[in-house]
Amino acid sequence: MRILIKDTFIINNLSGNTLKKQSILIEDGVITDISNKIDVKADHVIDALNMFTSPGWLDIGTQIGEPGNEHREDIQSVTNAAAAGGYTAIAPFPNTVPVIQSKADVSFLKERSDIKVTLIYPIGALSKDCAGKDMTELYDMHAAGAVGFSDGPKSIQDAGLMKRTLEYVQAFNGLILHQASDSSLSDGGQIHEGEISTSLGMKGIPSLAEELLIERDLSLLEYTGGKLHFANISTARSVELIRKAKKDGLQVTTSVAVMNLGYDDSYLTEFDSNYKVLPPLRSKSDKKALIKGLKDGTIDCINSNHVPLEADLKELEFPYAKFGAIQLETTFSSIVGISELEMTAAMIVDKLSIKPREILGVNVPKIAIGEQAEITIFDLEKEWIYEEKSINSKSRNSPLIGKKLKGKVKATIRNSSFFIDP
Repeated sequence: MRILIKDTFIINNLSGNTLKKQSILIEDGVITDISNKIDVKADHVIDALNMFTSPGWLDIGTQIGEPGNEHREDIQSVTNAAAAGGYTAIAPFPNTVPVIQSKADVSFLKERSDIKVTLIYPIGALSKDCAGKDMTELYDMHAAGAVGFSDGPKSIQDAGLMKRTLEYVQAFNGLILHQASDSSLSDGGQIHEGEISTSLGMKGIPSLAEELLIERDLSLLEYTGGKLHFANISTARSVELIRKAKKDGLQVTTSVAVMNLGYDDSYLTEFDSNYKVLPPLRSKSDKKALIKGLKDGTIDCINSNHVPLEADLKELEFPYAKFGAIQLETTFSSIVGISELEMTAAMIVDKLSIKPREILGVNVPKIAIGEQAEITIFDLEKEWIYEEKSINSKSRNSPLIGKKLKGKVKATIRNSSFFIDP
């Protein structure tokens, strides 16, 4: 099978290679030609005039439903949604039913995604059943292909457990991923603790809950060594702490959820539960600090923080609605729509493709002759309506349904599998 991409700007790295238009020929999943003009018959021709082609994107911390909650999201629907959003790979959190906590669980996810456009890099559970007590068989999961270990949105409250895992994974250069929140401070909270929560009469989730655990973990990391990634930070103080830790030479990386870049807690005044996410939407000053941290490199990448939930769990009175929103198909458009980010195409590729792979220690695809195709084609200017009928996810818990967005993925290609926007 031949796929011909015509007249595109190719971006392989942060500097960008966007001086001239080129065409790309893919034959049976392999890039066989890159030149100014290619005249061949192809099964699929993609007119990418004024569009960009980059190494395929990777999302860290996607929440999937299978196994156990296939009614929310199964492997087919999550990989379809990811492909429509430009992702050729996802590294999902292990919080399924049962939890991904054995080499058999890791192998299950890897095998289910092999022939799809979007590959799955499993993240194994750090503690048994993500209960935060006993360490799982980390080495066995690593040997089976796990790219890191985490309890997902369930924060590790036990400092001793965090210390032991940081020490243990150094034997095989493993990575710990942690979404920090002190449950003794955050439990029962509904939105960010601040003026908005007070005016609405809701229990808040204080910034301190996140910051205390980040401070603890950075102290542990300094003591033990190892590699630690903070997933989905949300406060200005968190950015400061990680900025200092990087300057001090600790092996620490971090990511931010796209909704925390685009929105603040003022969006909760209408009680739309689709804005009820974890970490919560923080203050305007926190949002500003996150954007600054992303620009100066303190924050390494952007996550979708994709959490699919059925309507029965979201269409409730606000205090009873679950946390989470689907974002795989709209993360790129959301980034384009955040004017304060001022991100070039090359910067977007760095935060969605290159840095996530560097964090996980997986190869960054190259757009070069002889390489297996793993690419994303995207248009920075196209405007479109995010319609419910076109959503690939099984769930519909998004605040963006019905809204006009700017920036659209044209195609996602991995080997001989592909998604092409009609």
